[in-house]
Amino acid sequence: MPVALALSPHLDDAAFSCGGTLATLADSGWRVVMATIFTASVPDPKGFALACQTDKGLGPEIDYMALRREEDRRAADALGIAPPLHLPFREAPHRGYSSPKELFAGPRDDDAIVAALSDAISQLVRDVAPDLVLAPQAVGGHVDHVQLVRALGSVRMDAPILWWRDFPYTVRHAEPKEPFGSDFAALPERAIHYSVSAEARKGRACAAYGTQLGYQFGGVDGLMRRLADEARSERFRLSGVLPGEAAAVFEDHASRP
Repeated sequence: MPVALALSPHLDDAAFSCGGTLATLADSGWRVVMATIFTASVPDPKGFALACQTDKGLGPEIDYMALRREEDRRAADALGIAPPLHLPFREAPHRGYSSPKELFAGPRDDDAIVAALSDAISQLVRDVAPDLVLAPQAVGGHVDHVQLVRALGSVRMDAPILWWRDFPYTVRHAEPKEPFGSDFAALPERAIHYSVSAEARKGRACAAYGTQLGYQFGGVDGLMRRLADEARSERFRLSGVLPGEAAAVFEDHASRP
């Protein structure tokens, strides 16, 4: 059975950006593993980190990340993929980034997380032994996405990588930040047009991230409108050569209405 590994910065990014592809691969007989990098619970959060949960109506006594990890498990179940994996790295607000503006202003000089990420991802790749990896392009410029892409640059990867365009940053601005844009522009583009069934499963998976829907989309209805605008299509840049099993999946769905 071929294996696909999706490397998600946060607990929602893979489902939002390539959930249709993950569901399609699972339907085609792949084992699909969704691993999220920044998922650590942080006791007694303060300042901006605390505000990131209280502004969603969640009091300081709630383990926000535990709640989000449970949402992620429901999302994986909705997609029909393997139970998700959660790496124990802290999100940017717990690493010294103190405002929304700072999250999109580039990595801080003291944010020395890339080497640790590279080591952890290298071990994960050895453990999972994927035939295909999916990862973000860091469209939008969120620092956690940027640091993940930087870390992947030093990971030995025998499998090809499909680099997804980070949703919903792709639809928030006509010209979103693309800190690695020139690098990815040099790679060939691939797209998958997934079925109505996969679209429904992606919708259920994205809706599972209930803590995020209000501020991201104004609620479930706003999420579904944004997903409908994607017209059952997800676009990637490709590093390497797709294995035959993956190429067949993309070819089979390339002209699906």
